[in-house]
Amino acid sequence: MKIAVPREIRANETRVALDPESCKKLVALGIEVAVEARAGVAAHFLDQAYRDAGATVVPDANSLLGGAEFVLKVNAPQARPDGTHEVDLIPSGALLLASLFPTRNLDAVQRMAARNLTTFSTDCIPRTTRAQSMDTLSSQANIVGYKGALLGALELPKYYPMFMTAAGTTLPAKVFVLGAGVAGLQAIATAKRLGASVTATDVRPEVKEQIESVGGKYIGVELKQAASASGGYAAELSAEDKALQAKMLADHCAQVDVVITTALIGGVFAPKLLDEAIVKSMKPGAVIIDLGADGGGNCTLSKLGETVVVDGVKIVAPLNLPATVPTHASMLFSRNLLNFMTAFWDKEAKRFNLDWADDILKGCAVTHEGKVVHGPTLKALQG
Repeated sequence: MKIAVPREIRANETRVALDPESCKKLVALGIEVAVEARAGVAAHFLDQAYRDAGATVVPDANSLLGGAEFVLKVNAPQARPDGTHEVDLIPSGALLLASLFPTRNLDAVQRMAARNLTTFSTDCIPRTTRAQSMDTLSSQANIVGYKGALLGALELPKYYPMFMTAAGTTLPAKVFVLGAGVAGLQAIATAKRLGASVTATDVRPEVKEQIESVGGKYIGVELKQAASASGGYAAELSAEDKALQAKMLADHCAQVDVVITTALIGGVFAPKLLDEAIVKSMKPGAVIIDLGADGGGNCTLSKLGETVVVDGVKIVAPLNLPATVPTHASMLFSRNLLNFMTAFWDKEAKRFNLDWADDILKGCAVTHEGKVVHGPTLKALQG
């Protein structure tokens, strides 16, 4: 089998789908790996490192993808600067593995189906114990939470920790984290390690112990309706529960220095949690780090990819934070893809086994045999 790893063309993307270490392991399985020249340079993996790992380095995407049987990418295929589309370069019938976020990239999904590609989206992998090692959504969210806590410390005009000095004592900053998924828990842990006083909330009350285990204090309301969806994700709240949550957020946000939002519904779309009234109730100099920006933003005043100031409150809405830690982000992403590939690799036949009875493979398949087979994506396409 021939695996192709193209250079990512998304703006400000520094990650690569396969690092030299994982490349070497695929080659050891008898897989022929080809990597586009300079695909890993932004993540500090040079072309020679891929050659040393047993891969072939190909000068351009056209030459690379033309003979590919299986394509590994970070992002969904997209339009190229020359007006063509990445999908058009991939041979009909080939396989593709990437973090497609299919419900966000419907045009790419339709193109992949029309091209008769069999595609798998790692962000749709079921959240089961067996699938944990393949879950790019979690591995990258861990980086998002870490960087979010650091951004809060950088943007706040105060210290995070308490300092006792000859000039007096500074009290620790109060950090409030919204959402206790992978990103939220890492944000709590990082802010705590930096010395902040950390509180956190989540619509799933069962995560209270997890919040406390990483150093946070749980703040919550008693919901009228359960808000846990399948796979450990949060579900959308009822209107009554939204009102209860909004009051709690308004009361608590007015008391803290930094609010870090990490809420995503189904791991994809960001619910609006902070409105203009909540922002205006916050202290002058307070900071909001909107880590839901890639999903549309958790704050109604966020400008995605930008920093704005509203009534003295700074709102930071960074996009694609994993790309700001490209070496480790690529390494972890690559290991996720490697684990996926090896789980379905038939060593004797030296081929990828399309076992449609497997819950992981079936759960993350997006297109196959010219059709969209991922339920939520098909629903989104049908309007």
